[in-house]
Amino acid sequence: MKLIIGNKNYSSWSLRGWLAAKQSGLHFEELTVHIDGDDWAAMKRGDEKFQPSAGKVPVLWDGDVVVWDSLAIMEYLADKVGRDRFWPKDPAARGMARAMVAEMHSSYLPLRRQCPMNIRGRIGGIEVTDDMRDNMIRILGLWAEARARFGKSGPFLFGTFGAADIFYAPVVSRFVTYGIGVPGFAQAYMQAVWEHDWMQEWIHAAEDEEWTISQFEVAPTA
Repeated sequence: MKLIIGNKNYSSWSLRGWLAAKQSGLHFEELTVHIDGDDWAAMKRGDEKFQPSAGKVPVLWDGDVVVWDSLAIMEYLADKVGRDRFWPKDPAARGMARAMVAEMHSSYLPLRRQCPMNIRGRIGGIEVTDDMRDNMIRILGLWAEARARFGKSGPFLFGTFGAADIFYAPVVSRFVTYGIGVPGFAQAYMQAVWEHDWMQEWIHAAEDEEWTISQFEVAPTA
C-alpha cells in the first residue's frame, strides 16, 4: 500500500489517514508532498491516478483500489484487518465513538478556520469567537463523557487508542499550538495523545520539515 499525505506540520486530515494506517498494523509506503507547492499542483494535473481524489490528501493506494478521505481510508483499513482494531467492542461505546468521529469529520468549522493545524508553531493572541468557543465546549463535553463512561481501562477516550483518538488528535495539536486552556481531565488526555509513539514520530517529522505555508504561521483574524 501507498499513502500520500500532505505537509506533516499543517495537514490535519493527513495526520488522521496516517494514524489510521499505523493503527491497521499493515505495511505501507509513505509519500509526503508539499500541498502548497508547484510540484504537487503539476502532479495532480498530469497524473490520471489522482483524478478520482480530486487531488486531495490523504490518498491510499492498495493495488487497483484508490481511497481518498481520511474517514473512508480508516473504514477501508478496518474492513481489511477487523473493525475491533479501531472501534470499541462494547456496543454503547462503539455507537458513541462512531458518532464522535462522524461529528469531527463534518463539524467544527469555526475552530478549524481560527486554529489551522501547525504542529511546530506556538501562536498566542488567537481571537476566540463565540462559534469557536461553542466548538471547544462541545468537544470538551464529548471528551468528558467518553472518558467518564468508557475510558476507565486506559488514558484514551475509550480506554485504548482507537478511531476516536485518531480523529481528535489534530484537535489536541491545535489546543497545544494556540495555548487553549482546558480542564485537568482534558490535559491528561491530551498528554496521552501527544506522547503516543506515533504522534511523537509525526511531530518530530513535522519539526524537521523545511516547507512553510505563511498563512498558517500567524493567528488568523475573525
